[in-house]
This record gives sequence, structure tokens and C-alpha cells, in this order.
Amino acid sequence: MQTPPPLFHLLKTLEERFWSKVEKTDSCWNWKGCILAYGKKDNSGGGYGQFAITRKYRTVAHRVAYELLKGPIPEGLTLDHLCRNRACVNPAHLEPVSNRENTLRGISPPAINVKKTICKNGHSLSGLNLYLWHGHRFCRICRNQVDKKRQQKLKLRRKLSNSFYQSGLESRPR
Repeated sequence: MQTPPPLFHLLKTLEERFWSKVEKTDSCWNWKGCILAYGKKDNSGGGYGQFAITRKYRTVAHRVAYELLKGPIPEGLTLDHLCRNRACVNPAHLEPVSNRENTLRGISPPAINVKKTICKNGHSLSGLNLYLWHGHRFCRICRNQVDKKRQQKLKLRRKLSNSFYQSGLESRPR
């Protein structure tokens, strides 16, 4: 009885498996494999391609493409999609940047807020009118107006409280 030949010739290499799931167009190289529906607890972060290196280890596809064609991603950096297409694995569209830079280039609330040059009331958010508190930017003019209103309310409350006690009504039964 003859033993069957090994099935190694049927196995694809990692690169062959990876590139078989990429559809190259004139600009983006779109991932046609598994696409993550969501990534974080708030269900944002979806749309990235996912690739299984082994049965137990999976990673995002754009990182694999970058490392296959350009080499390792520098320590402490993340890849930014310059084309804004999360399913794109074209290394020409990927740039290693800091996590902060990647966030600020996007359309998240922190990215939108850091680009603001005026407050909601039209005051400039620069120079002496800008102040930082716990990492947040505030308009000094608006903050002063809010403080002034709060002080007026407190003053009125104290005045009403003092007039109440002076009128003799403080000795009510309990």
C-alpha cells in the first residue's frame, strides 16, 4: 500500500493568502477579506480589514501590507490612512505617525476642537483670551461672563437669605 504524498503543496504561503484578498484599483488597494464591523466599546473603529496570521493571531490587514512591502512599523507609531479609506491596504496611502497625530488628522471630536479658532460666541481662541484647564481649551471672555452671572446669583441668594432671617421668620416650628 502506497502512502499519499504530503499536502504541503496545497498550502499557500502567508503572502499568497494575503494578496489573494486584495483588489487593486488605480488608487486604493481594497481589502476583500474579513472587514471588522466595529472595533471599540463604542462601536467605532469599524471598516478595517482583518487578516489571520495564524489560527490564533489576527491583525489589521493594512499593517500586514505595510510590513510586507515597506518593512516594520517604527516603534511607538501607528499607521494613518492618508486616503481616509479604512479598507485600503496600499502602503503608499499609509504613513507611520504618532497616535496623537493620527487622532488629530481625523474627524473625531478632539480633532474638530483642536482646529477651532473661535469660540461658539465668536471670540478668538488665541493669545491671552485662550486658557487651558485639564487639557481643554476655553475662551477667557466667555468664562468671565459665566463667572460674573454666577457671582450675581450668589449675591442675590445671600441677600434673600439675609432678609429672610432678619424678618424673624427663622424661628419657625420644626
